[in-house]
Amino acid sequence: MKFSESELILNPDGSTYHLHLKPGELAHKIITVGDPNRVAQVSRHFDSIEGRTANREIITHTGFYRGERITVLSTGMGTGGVEIIMNELDALVNIDLKKREPKDRHTRLQIIRLGTSGGLSPDMPLGSTVAAAIALGMDGMLYFYDSKAVLETEMAQAFVSQTDWATPPLPHPYFVKGSGSLLQRFSGPGIQLGITYTAPGFYAPQGRALRYGLGVDTREKIDRFSYKGQRIVNFEMETAVIYGLAKLFGHEALSLNCIIANRALGTFGADYQNAVEKMIGSALERWIS
Repeated sequence: MKFSESELILNPDGSTYHLHLKPGELAHKIITVGDPNRVAQVSRHFDSIEGRTANREIITHTGFYRGERITVLSTGMGTGGVEIIMNELDALVNIDLKKREPKDRHTRLQIIRLGTSGGLSPDMPLGSTVAAAIALGMDGMLYFYDSKAVLETEMAQAFVSQTDWATPPLPHPYFVKGSGSLLQRFSGPGIQLGITYTAPGFYAPQGRALRYGLGVDTREKIDRFSYKGQRIVNFEMETAVIYGLAKLFGHEALSLNCIIANRALGTFGADYQNAVEKMIGSALERWIS
């Protein structure tokens, strides 16, 4: 299989089109963040930084933390940018960009998302950290891939049944698990586990209505859902696609989210940056020990 110039787009210097990275400039341990400003917040924990790149909303720093090489990069908000980034990350390690052909030997990446999120339970304090054992996606992205093998079909059927989810006109939900080995590594005191809902937007898809009413009360329906003792505990906008494409491409991924708003109580942590900083430090400690 040889990829054409229109399918695998490269820059004149041989770097991937959006990430502006060349093979060898990417570490095999990767942290993704939504906010471009959070890249430097993570990389200042590094002992040294060997490279920095910037293109559009994608900022990338690669360096070393306790002897381990790590790349941290920003995805921006939403699943569309995540889909681009996940494909180019995989291409950097599993496609020979000069020959435009898949490599014979597969390289597995470890990808940790460090994000912010809204909690759905009254007893979920601001500043707490959630590790997503499973992600629920409503964006439809994974249905454009041959993804049946990685989706939790029974969970999706249970969700539709329990919530009276009308498909169509609403998007059909999908569920996908995160990396079991990474989840085990990050489980423990200070980490809450649950299902993370990846919404295709910030306002109506997450049950927020400002000047115009909702077509469906997402929060009310999500509160109904339970599957084998597991419940949806938070909203965000990237995890489901990270999980789905990581599994399809043969990588490991786990999403950690700092709760900066409690939707049940209507509260928001204005000083959430301190909690995010604590999550970053804790994640690096747990991952690189």
